[in-house]
Amino acid sequence: MTCNALNVNAPALSVLIPVFNRDVTPLVRALLGQAHTWGGPVEIRCLDDGSGEEVRCLNRALATIGTVHYDELPQNIGRAAIRNVLAAQAQYEWLLLLDNDSLLPDEHFLARYAAACHQAPVLVGGTTYLAAPPSSPSLLLRWLYGRRREARPAAVRQRAPHGQLSLNNLLIKAEVFRRLGLDESLTRYGHEDTKFGWLLRRANIPVVHLDNPVLHDGLEPATIFLQKTHDAVRNLVQLYRTEGLGTDTKLLQAALRLQRWGLAEAVCIAFRLRQHQVRRNLHSRHPSLRQLDALKLYWLLRELLA
Repeated sequence: MTCNALNVNAPALSVLIPVFNRDVTPLVRALLGQAHTWGGPVEIRCLDDGSGEEVRCLNRALATIGTVHYDELPQNIGRAAIRNVLAAQAQYEWLLLLDNDSLLPDEHFLARYAAACHQAPVLVGGTTYLAAPPSSPSLLLRWLYGRRREARPAAVRQRAPHGQLSLNNLLIKAEVFRRLGLDESLTRYGHEDTKFGWLLRRANIPVVHLDNPVLHDGLEPATIFLQKTHDAVRNLVQLYRTEGLGTDTKLLQAALRLQRWGLAEAVCIAFRLRQHQVRRNLHSRHPSLRQLDALKLYWLLRELLA
């Protein structure tokens, strides 16, 4: 039986959307508009993770739609924990994980997943960004990073399928997700997907990458993006120290080489002298991803030397 067969025996899908300070009505309505193309039953579960009251008021109307389940948590529990909660609540055999700042590219998004879900228990659709740069200089760094580092075609991601895994736009068998789960000890932003990809690889669970991207619609100002990036570096060090993970990342490989060569402290001192210059560049109209990489390496070396 193909995954898009229109009968009661077709696979059923639970779409899981953690909500934080975002009106997800456009995303939910777009999903509802193409739910029939999946081929089986579809539910959409939205769980608010401590948003402000103004945003909650915008999203509460979703609870009146029959196939949409909307609920609110009294306080923020974090990116990993809320996805675990949503997965535990889901009714159906397939889970589609979407970030709340995603938009669907066209009317065939779910149909493409339906046609491909026989290929593997885990499928990654990817992310894309608008071609035109944002008008606000504060958003340029996040846009540039997304375009250059995140918006990769499936053929490129498939070269290292478990290492290129993203929790946004991930279609996965519910049994697989619940068996492995996300590491809730990573309370800061970043690298939950790194750990999950490692667990999938260790369990010999295949991952297939598709060209079925969502549009990232939540560009953050450079200040917020840099803070999140710093948090992700801390999480990477935590995973390395506690479980030996992350040694396949270029950033950690570079830092460990500098440590072995006895240069880590000297590099930190040298970078500290030009840190303000780097930060000015990253907030400018012409941010450099090389400068961002240097800042991340500095942060990582400081964590390793602490």
